[in-house]
Amino acid sequence: MEAYIFNFHDVVLFMTIIECIMLALFQWALPTGRHLSSTMLIGFLLCTSIHSACVLLLWNDMVHTTDFFDLNLVPYLLLLATLIKGPALYFYVASLTEQEFKLKRAHLLHLLPLAVSWLLLFVFGLDSDAMRWRGEQQTETETAVVNFLWHSSKVIPFIYGLASVYLVQRYYRSLKDQYSSISTSEPGWLVVLTIGFLLSWAFSLFVHISAQFVSEQMSNYLGISENYVIFVLINGLFAYSAAYAHRVLTTKPIANKEAPPEQPDDSAIDKVRKGMEVEQLYLEQNLNIEEFSNRIDLPVRDVSGVINKHFGTNFFEFMNSYRVEEAKRLLADPAHSNMTILDILLQAGFNSKSAFHRFFKRLVGMSPSEYRKQQTQEKSA
Repeated sequence: MEAYIFNFHDVVLFMTIIECIMLALFQWALPTGRHLSSTMLIGFLLCTSIHSACVLLLWNDMVHTTDFFDLNLVPYLLLLATLIKGPALYFYVASLTEQEFKLKRAHLLHLLPLAVSWLLLFVFGLDSDAMRWRGEQQTETETAVVNFLWHSSKVIPFIYGLASVYLVQRYYRSLKDQYSSISTSEPGWLVVLTIGFLLSWAFSLFVHISAQFVSEQMSNYLGISENYVIFVLINGLFAYSAAYAHRVLTTKPIANKEAPPEQPDDSAIDKVRKGMEVEQLYLEQNLNIEEFSNRIDLPVRDVSGVINKHFGTNFFEFMNSYRVEEAKRLLADPAHSNMTILDILLQAGFNSKSAFHRFFKRLVGMSPSEYRKQQTQEKSA
């Protein structure tokens, strides 16, 4: 009877290994391959590849390299991949979305869990058999250390998943403070992917905890399903990176050498209001807060303070509310009845049809065409 090295579930792991390596090489070969965000993505892909390879070597008794490697090095590589993939994803998001993000010496602290885990492996002489709870005459202390290592390898990526999701949410808020026009596709994809990995690592933690309460067969099925999820997410991550990452708007911290006053002064408020009502700067598509600040001769932090504290909103909402009012004026004016909805939204300062319709309906309570029809009927009555 023939012995099969791989079952179908192991093939998924093997495909993940190969695909991650190929995607990392492809990312490295791109013109942006030397950028920090690309470096972090390559690191994350390689961590995922190493993790899948170690899982295959650890739990499939038919897969071997050398006795020394399989027995002594696999635990170190497994913990390396598991404890680094979280920081790699977090720094990928940070470097992709923050214009001034750089790696600093303080970031080496993120390697502390890995250093501690390697130290425990070395001090207690733990090998692959110990990690599989198959060590002969394994002491209670060694068992406790192995359990601690497995707990850490599940909890720490989950924490970084939470931090990555929070970073994306903070990025989205910063976009609205700095840009008047935002495409939802790029940050939307980033939200989906970070939440996807967070849920995957949460599921991995759930499987690890539930293994103590369910049958071994059920635990195996749950663990196997995690491999499929990772395979799908890796494909999604690369598709996002190839299609959208180069178009992501970056944010920068607003200069804050001197904190703005709790209530902006009248002169700052007047400058912002003049820029909107007299100069009508909101009619300029893709206007950002720096350009607006330069045009009205007011520091960015003061512009932000006026909009946030006096008008009680953010730059994105502030600009587009004026654009909606301009669109309403054009739609209601019989002199512009020959203009299409597209012509009107572009003239009002919008550069996206979907954003215009979304804003208009939210602020006015009806679609632009319905509003135009209503105004026409009222004027002819």
